[in-house]
Amino acid sequence: MIRFYPYSLCCVLGFALIAQLSALGAVAQESAMFRGDARHTGVYRTAAPKNLEVKWTFATAEPIISSPAVADGVVYVGSSDNFLYALDAATGKLKWKFDAQGNVSSSPTVAGGVVYALSLDGKLYAVDAATGAQKWAFATEGERRHTWPGIDYSAPATETQPDPWDFFLSSPTLHDGLIYFGSGDHHVYAVDAATGALRWKFATGEAVHATPAVAGGRVYVGSFDSWFYALDAKTGALVWKFKTSDEDRSHLLVGIPGSAVVTDDGLVCFGCRDAHVYALDAATGALRWKHQTESSWVIASPALFDGRLCYATSDTLQFEVLEAKTGTLVFALPTNLYSFSSPAVAQGRAYFGTCDGLLHEVDLAAQRYGATFATPSRHLNAPRYLDADGKLKREAVWIGETLDDTIVGIRTRLFALGSIISSPVVHEGTLYVGSADGTLYALGTSAAGKP
Repeated sequence: MIRFYPYSLCCVLGFALIAQLSALGAVAQESAMFRGDARHTGVYRTAAPKNLEVKWTFATAEPIISSPAVADGVVYVGSSDNFLYALDAATGKLKWKFDAQGNVSSSPTVAGGVVYALSLDGKLYAVDAATGAQKWAFATEGERRHTWPGIDYSAPATETQPDPWDFFLSSPTLHDGLIYFGSGDHHVYAVDAATGALRWKFATGEAVHATPAVAGGRVYVGSFDSWFYALDAKTGALVWKFKTSDEDRSHLLVGIPGSAVVTDDGLVCFGCRDAHVYALDAATGALRWKHQTESSWVIASPALFDGRLCYATSDTLQFEVLEAKTGTLVFALPTNLYSFSSPAVAQGRAYFGTCDGLLHEVDLAAQRYGATFATPSRHLNAPRYLDADGKLKREAVWIGETLDDTIVGIRTRLFALGSIISSPVVHEGTLYVGSADGTLYALGTSAAGKP
């Protein structure tokens, strides 16, 4: 029997259906953050690129240190030109840009139609993902780099100097309605994601430019003070802390600028400038193992794939894979120059950048390199700054004894190679990564490469 309902009831039912569909649409919105999730696994459960052809590029006015975030067909990325950009993921066309009043070398987090990013002006910004309009801003006590007298044996040895290799800002991690991040003002913060209201802050002894990992009700993060901290996610209370080495501060062999990954079986693993990768018991902070990388920093955040950790080193010029439970080295591959880029893993392949302007693909099962992408800047400037073996000529960076000389060398010579310091992101068969040449690259099968 056909029943006819009064118009008013139809309206009520219709509005209820619309509300349900709207709710479903909100749930369906994609989210994205540094390393893919709050545990920082670095794994992207999506199709890997079939090759590393250039699909499109987008140029900014200064180096891109920020790692991109991709959600709902839009790529969000920060630049050292003080802007946060939103680009069409398929074409690279600009949708909007937001003036962050400072260098954006943090990686954006996207959730619930809002983009969160940190700026060198010392503020965390919440921006409407669709329009780029500011929703709110939270001010810290101010950003600054890690400092120490006579950094890297620079003259004058008694002058407190900023670290010229401290490239990154902390990136916001979203979990259960809170945004967690570190600051150069020596604090770890928890801020309400909806309002920007401070929930808590925790003081460390130095700059915190690592990105907090969150799991099991705890926040895990390292500081340039050489301590690694586990904090209660709701209150910020200290649960435990672990001391790494700080024996050689002048040569910068101290501090934890990279981010940790939390494993399924209760380990928290991270690299350190003291030439070690550590695995700690996530519950107690007890040392489970540590792996020595000779005399090399590990700035990159390890990716966790099939029970193994993969990351690249700086001075020892290697891509390494360890067993996560034991720290046993599985295999290593050589690079020609330092890497600060954290690997992204998709379909059994790892992708990371190096300071010589190369983006590398590693087949993790076959334990060998696959495709490689080189920035145009590398092609242009390699004869000037790289030797016949592709190694960096010393005079390309170290042009004098002072800190000023080192900064000039990095910014005008090393970066002239199109250094890939940004960490790549893989989404639906395309890889997105920034370069010190100021360009965001979308790599995969280009339109011209289609059959």
